[in-house]
Amino acid sequence: MKRLIYQVYIGNRNNLYDHCTKSVQEYAKRIGADYKVLNYATLRIKPDVFTTNRNPNAWEKHGGYMPIFEKENVFDYFDEYDQCCVIDADIYIRPTAPSIFHEVPDGFTVGSIYECDLPITDRYANQIKNYSTKCWENYMQYDWNWQERTGGDFFNSGVMLYNTDKMKEALNGMSPEEFLKQPMLKPFIDGDGHLKWQSDQMTLNYWFKAKNIPVHRLEWKYNVLYSAVPDEYMYEGHFIHFFMKDKLPNSGENVAELMKYVNK
Repeated sequence: MKRLIYQVYIGNRNNLYDHCTKSVQEYAKRIGADYKVLNYATLRIKPDVFTTNRNPNAWEKHGGYMPIFEKENVFDYFDEYDQCCVIDADIYIRPTAPSIFHEVPDGFTVGSIYECDLPITDRYANQIKNYSTKCWENYMQYDWNWQERTGGDFFNSGVMLYNTDKMKEALNGMSPEEFLKQPMLKPFIDGDGHLKWQSDQMTLNYWFKAKNIPVHRLEWKYNVLYSAVPDEYMYEGHFIHFFMKDKLPNSGENVAELMKYVNK
């Protein structure tokens, strides 16, 4: 099988992202996957400037577009590969991590890690309960598998593993740009209401739910959210996701210090 690991790293360089993307590139080589990183924007998806509810810092500082949606460029590689895995640039992969490509059964279109499946702290459980409730309140026609502690289900789009033949069927010929410019996704691109805080994450969650495409629940160890789980669980993780820079020592720029901590 041909397999690809795909990353997007656009904009100013920093020590944390340099270190994380290097670990992903080394991981791809070790498990026999191709590796590609996108360093410049091609889709340049932007909200409707006349109606958007988004904080301008989310798009104006990048020239009027949102780099987070560049990850959907991976769709262009589905004809070349049997499986494609998109991994955020702020994820560090341990040298001992097993291959993720064996984690999604053939019958599934995509696999990802649901945040509620992580051994999260009570603080973070309350945070995602509020987040999911506000995001899904206008989409209650769908079953979000509501839980008292964590609210509605959603996966974290920092790690997305696609079985490409199945995903091509789901896309039905749509290019990355056509996918993102679907009228049904416009509220998510524009950041309507409480969606103003979401990236491509709830966009993808909503689309798979609306299309009735089951998402395989990957083992939580493939996307451990730093500071959202107790330390003893973080040490068990294969992929460590530094998704909140304000929670990191020195905003993650002292990589040596950070690695000493996560590798205790």
